[in-house]
Amino acid sequence: MARTYLIAGNWKMHTTPAEARTLAAAIAEKHSSLKPPSSVQTLICPPYLSIYAALEAVKGSGVHIGAQDCHFETKGAFTGEIAPNMVKASGCSHVILGHSERRQYFGETNALLNKKVRAALSEGLIPIYCVGETLAERQEERTLAVVRTQLVDGLKDISLQSASQLVIAYEPVWAIGTGLAATAEQAQEVHAAIRGFLTEILGAVGAEMLILYGGSLKPDNADEILSKPDVNGGLIGGAALQADSFAAIIAAACKLAAS
Repeated sequence: MARTYLIAGNWKMHTTPAEARTLAAAIAEKHSSLKPPSSVQTLICPPYLSIYAALEAVKGSGVHIGAQDCHFETKGAFTGEIAPNMVKASGCSHVILGHSERRQYFGETNALLNKKVRAALSEGLIPIYCVGETLAERQEERTLAVVRTQLVDGLKDISLQSASQLVIAYEPVWAIGTGLAATAEQAQEVHAAIRGFLTEILGAVGAEMLILYGGSLKPDNADEILSKPDVNGGLIGGAALQADSFAAIIAAACKLAAS
């Protein structure tokens, strides 16, 4: 049976609408030339204001568009926030929630993220819920305890039917934007533990969920990391801002899916 992969690009606070249109078009062209099987999905997540431009650029290519965050209410006096129904109405299929930068710089807690995950699911969005440890937590050998707490608290009161739409992304925070990367063995160790925790929390549904690696996945380590049995793709930052490097990661997933 073919492996299932999701290759997701998180553009963070990069690209104006014009820049997004150019980059998305280049990715769509390369994606189409690769002819990925149905078991390999491609997603790009531009900034809010660039979503529409990216959507226009990838139309008909099979590339999906997602948002980088959303609020947990559908409307209200929340200046500057974007509701999940707005994200869905804009044409997005996915939304990233709980990225380490949201946790670190904006103080997002597991309890808050649980509200966001449940709200996104209620609007028919596919949340990519991020978990992961800091360098200090890894050095203290608390990685698995931290990740388990993030999963238990963040996925509280989510029905099995809704949970089947979830995607998890493991982000070793110490490997994001630092030039460091977890080894393939380190990634697999935590991914396997996450799958165990998900099975514990959600049963068979948890065992089948996609788990993405989100710590500096690049063309030169994609083959090795994506080949690990509990790695189902990547949540990619810097390498997603260049069409060539992002396409190389997609190509690695296509090769592995067919093997």
